Amino acid sequence: MENPLNFLKRKAFPSYLGVDIGTTSIKVAEVKTTGDRPELLNYGILESSGYLARENQALQTSSLKIFESEIVDLLKTVVREMGTQAKDAVASLPLFSAFVSVLDFPRMDPKEIQQAIVYQAKQYVPLPLAEVALDWLKVAEYTDEKGFFHQKILLISVPQEQIKKYQSMFASAGLTLRALEIESLSMTRILGSDPTPTLVVDIGSRSTSSIFLENGGLMWATQSDYGGASLTQALASSLSINPLRAEELKKERGVLGTGPSYELSTIMLPFLDVILNEVKKAQFLYGQQFPSARKSERVVLAGGGANLLGIENYVERSIGLPTVKIAPFTRFAYPPEMEPLIPELNAVLPLALGLGMKGV
Repeated sequence: MENPLNFLKRKAFPSYLGVDIGTTSIKVAEVKTTGDRPELLNYGILESSGYLARENQALQTSSLKIFESEIVDLLKTVVREMGTQAKDAVASLPLFSAFVSVLDFPRMDPKEIQQAIVYQAKQYVPLPLAEVALDWLKVAEYTDEKGFFHQKILLISVPQEQIKKYQSMFASAGLTLRALEIESLSMTRILGSDPTPTLVVDIGSRSTSSIFLENGGLMWATQSDYGGASLTQALASSLSINPLRAEELKKERGVLGTGPSYELSTIMLPFLDVILNEVKKAQFLYGQQFPSARKSERVVLAGGGANLLGIENYVERSIGLPTVKIAPFTRFAYPPEMEPLIPELNAVLPLALGLGMKGV
């Protein structure tokens, strides 16, 4: 099936902008192919800090509401400040902007699968098929206890209205939107072809995604409405301080749980536990959806929440799996003056980098 979320034919442009539009920030990475690996030419991050003081302020929400004018203004600003000449962009779609289902089919050739998916989609997509763009990806195959062959198909459908909004926003910002992609696919690309069964926990400001990978491919993903901002709000409320100061304290002290950080940890950890309990629920659901899949052997942390001091050890104890922070820059060439920033940017830019890789 031709991907309906690709809008233009691929051309030999020198670089592409990977644009990660989160609930409270926009991150842009300008990527081009140089030799045997991609190169990061430039990047920009612009965050709307208003969400810290007003919990209901976000650039987009799980109700599919997008604040288009705010996104256009932020996108114009970050591209202008980057000083990039690139105009072709690949953008992310959060999981809550798409309808994602896992379907089970017997052995079929690709043309038969395509016909069957269109038929089956009517049962899973809560909109008329004429109003959505459909795409699919084979994520697993197995033989059951009776010897019958099965293949698992990940069905992705995006409302046409949502696609038009994104195209309009990018056009208003002076950019050409070449493709849209759900976030979990971009994260899969940035991790490469590592065969290790992996659970990626992407902790954003307002939501956390649990992404399950096997043999370097996406198997399943889900998202919960809990994120790092809840830790900030907990600090602000408990200490009676400004949310902006609470955010600074969160970044400075983390959840190390010792010395001067102990009191702050006791405030934040119950809220971090809520996030991790949602991850554990996702593990259980994944086991039900894919009974033949190998169990995850490691956790990879991503998103701004992954930069919380002490979080790797805490997640490792809570989930019971070796835990590391994502390191996408190991796959990229980049300007040497960026080296001191890489430890923090590793967790913040993977989606934008993965989107840029799709372009090149």
